[in-house]
Amino acid sequence: MNIGVDIGGTNIRAGIELGGAITRQNKVLLENKESLSSTLSQLMDVIRPLTKYPVKGIGIGVPSVVNVDEGIVYNVMNIPSWEEVALRDIVEREFNLPVFINNDVNCFILGEHRFGLAQKYKSVVGMAIGTGLGSGIIIDNNLYSGNNCGAGEIGMLPYKDSILEDYVCNRFFEESLQMDAYAAHRLALQGNTTALAAWEEFGVHLGAVVKTIMYTYDPEAIVFGGSITKASGLFTKSMLASLKDFAYPRSISNLTLLLSENENIALLGAAALMEKA
Repeated sequence: MNIGVDIGGTNIRAGIELGGAITRQNKVLLENKESLSSTLSQLMDVIRPLTKYPVKGIGIGVPSVVNVDEGIVYNVMNIPSWEEVALRDIVEREFNLPVFINNDVNCFILGEHRFGLAQKYKSVVGMAIGTGLGSGIIIDNNLYSGNNCGAGEIGMLPYKDSILEDYVCNRFFEESLQMDAYAAHRLALQGNTTALAAWEEFGVHLGAVVKTIMYTYDPEAIVFGGSITKASGLFTKSMLASLKDFAYPRSISNLTLLLSENENIALLGAAALMEKA
């Protein structure tokens, strides 16, 4: 048994991985995010009740660049007090357990590969679509983080007048419709033609992401996760249509596209970081 922790900009979740499922899950809403001591205290409070069980260690997913070898996190998204935090050492001292830390989307795709939809694939890319656009990569059955834990950040690549992320995340709807993706989803389901057209355009932009992934990594599968995938019925058709001009049609026909189904998959992936131990 290992503890998996998923740190977000809004809340922290933690649970124990047992037999490929999460048990004993805890959750806390992050408060006072400008205070390092306060946020670290909240993190410890989420983990502490789980350490009374016979766990081997703790894996933590963080929305940031991570020095994986030293367990240091930098400029954590939406937690301004976490500019440079030696998180591994802090948590290890607190609980006297081995700790491994990686990027949260890396944990997402690791969870899918070890326990979820991507178990049968040797090479797979995970894309988390929500507030931003994050990615994680499995190559030859191993998580590939890159030298600075920043490998595969497809969303940062130049696209149109900005970067891909600006067109394939919640920001796209804020800019085009002056509302968030959740509201745009509800409006489209009511038959609003403007919202429906926005989702169709969103699918075209997501298709550009898929083509970029194929040209760079040519994986067997791509797994999409994140809050925006709940609206997949509104953008899948246009996304698939946009792939018809891909230079290597056979590669597209061999590609498997998957929608994540397990809300705890990032926790499972974080727990799987302990496989290094």
